[in-house]
Amino acid sequence: MAQQTVADVMTPAPTTIGMSETLETAARTMAAQDVGALVVQAGSTTVGIVTDRDLVVRGLAEGLGLETMVGEVASEELISIGPGVPVETAVELMRVAAVRRIPVMDGDVPVGIVSIGDLAVERDPASALADISDAEPNG
Repeated sequence: MAQQTVADVMTPAPTTIGMSETLETAARTMAAQDVGALVVQAGSTTVGIVTDRDLVVRGLAEGLGLETMVGEVASEELISIGPGVPVETAVELMRVAAVRRIPVMDGDVPVGIVSIGDLAVERDPASALADISDAEPNG
């Protein structure tokens, strides 16, 4: 049996957003796409990720308004992984970096996002996290 790679478990075609877009635009995009994270770009360069939690904890809870730019609350350094990397490496990277989602990059192009939910669905489908992650959206 071939070793499972990030490409086997990732969510493909991530939604992107520019650093200068507003938190309101990010929130509306997440709601429309039913996602909890957006890959942040400066022009055509991927520079980070912004999550629904970032919007709340780094934005709203700090008193920032909806007109605040995404770049002000997004991750400060890009942690990414390639699609051909073994899943075990992704798990270890997420553990060490203490992150729940990692953009998957093919060179300079974002091709997916791998989350702890994706890993749970694939690696431990009977777990509560897998059930939650694989459930239909409630909206």
